[in-house]
Amino acid sequence: MGQIQYTMKPQDIVILLKIISYGDQEWSQIPLAASLNISQSEISQSLVRSKFAGLLDGNGKKVMRMALMDFLQYGLAYVFPQKPGPVVRGVHTAHSAPPLNNEIQSEEPYVWPSASGKVRGQSIVPLYPSVVEAAMKDEKLYQLLALVDTLRVGKAREKNLALKELKQRILNGEKS
Repeated sequence: MGQIQYTMKPQDIVILLKIISYGDQEWSQIPLAASLNISQSEISQSLVRSKFAGLLDGNGKKVMRMALMDFLQYGLAYVFPQKPGPVVRGVHTAHSAPPLNNEIQSEEPYVWPSASGKVRGQSIVPLYPSVVEAAMKDEKLYQLLALVDTLRVGKAREKNLALKELKQRILNGEKS
């Protein structure tokens, strides 16, 4: 007789950002799963959680952009916190990646650990293990994920710049 507890998982954010990266393009679960290297069943479960949380519309096809933006701005760093780790080889993220890397100069870059990475920096655990590979195939997704990582690990100025950029891309639908 108990109710099911729907708890958001980090991959839910990745999936919602990937859907946003499609813009006005139609999408379906199987290609979405393939593009993110996440199983189709996990995509399906994620969409159910996101609908329950009010981050997807009732049909499960349209991201509720204002709700997602509110969650990113006010909840992400508390629900999926991250602290920079040891120096490793990897792929730029947070303010060390586009689009913020032109505005913020840092002595020690932040990176997602990756054997295929070409830079060394403090490690940031990605929201989901397949993020690095998926981001390397999709520049829009990569930039959205890097901005989201800035909210997870950045200082006040960096977070404010990331929020401004995310609002432009998520709320105004601007694609760069």
